[in-house]
Amino acid sequence: MTRRLLLLSVSAGAGHVRAAEALRAAAADCDVEVLHLDVMQHVPRAFRVLYTDLYLKLVEHSPATWAMLYRIMDRTPPGAPAARLRRAIERLHTLDLRREIARFAPDVVVCTHFLPAELLMRERSRGRLACPVHVVVTDFDLHGMWVVPDMAAWFAASDEVAFRMRARGLDAARIHVTGIPIMPAFAQPHDRAACAAEFGIDPARRAILLMGGGAGLGGLDEVAARLLALDADFQLVALAGRNAKALEALQALAARHPRRLLAQGFTDKVDRLMHACDLVITKPGGLTTSECLALGKPMIVHAPIPGQEERNCDYLLEQGAAQKAVDAVALEYRVRELVADPSRLARLAARSAAIGRPHAARDVLARVLEARGIG
Repeated sequence: MTRRLLLLSVSAGAGHVRAAEALRAAAADCDVEVLHLDVMQHVPRAFRVLYTDLYLKLVEHSPATWAMLYRIMDRTPPGAPAARLRRAIERLHTLDLRREIARFAPDVVVCTHFLPAELLMRERSRGRLACPVHVVVTDFDLHGMWVVPDMAAWFAASDEVAFRMRARGLDAARIHVTGIPIMPAFAQPHDRAACAAEFGIDPARRAILLMGGGAGLGGLDEVAARLLALDADFQLVALAGRNAKALEALQALAARHPRRLLAQGFTDKVDRLMHACDLVITKPGGLTTSECLALGKPMIVHAPIPGQEERNCDYLLEQGAAQKAVDAVALEYRVRELVADPSRLARLAARSAAIGRPHAARDVLARVLEARGIG
């Protein structure tokens, strides 16, 4: 009989959903029926706006307020009145989600966000859910809200996160260091020259991938223009994603810098694009940085969201896999120095590869399915 695996994520930022999708992709070769539910697709609109839109507005327009809330929530005990009220409100707005879970009748659940883990902890304590529930932490830090008891296992991004789990009282025997789940494509070897040719990048020249501006750096086109003004020999690939306005501005800039700037819109081949580049400039999100680490790509990180991304940034700097740009001037300096010193770039790349975990999704699934006797 085919067993059922339920993946639960929350679209507060893209990382939690991407981690769940990576687990679903990794399960393609397993004898298991997989369902991925985004919790925010099964709650009332008002709750979704409060939970996700407010978070995104805070980190964009008032990061200091979000930093304060992050610290407060981290220090709030689970039994505190505020925490109990928050969980009660969440339960009131997730009735449809719990019905969907009951209809699917999973044999095992994996959560890539703490919200569904907390909900299912209560369901288990009330005898309404018998299957095991696992939690995958999607940053290189452990916030207090991820410390959900009565889970079958907790999966950590690094040894330090696992250490913090034990320090918070979680059962050491059920803590596993696997890394953050990323798509299986990032574990596949690729020929750099072939990947470069696919995107129109000259494989004989150094290439830098720019993923995002903002928060002191300026828009993508502004950042690209500043970097292209440097007296250094490199190609710049600016990834605009689904931002049509940013892509249009980049394409206009690229017309003035032929063979130096490639303006790239949305692509589902980010792994191949990264393979073609020698350095990645990015915000320090847990998923994106894990993808870079899996491919052994050195990074310049910038504009971390207070809290979790600041911790990600700290981890990458401590491990010697990245440098940090606090503003546009610092970014220019970092790029110029790294392009001029290939040995320093190579050291960053070596450290990145050393801590990368390209098979994290596979390793999480192996433990989850093995524990239930699922092949």
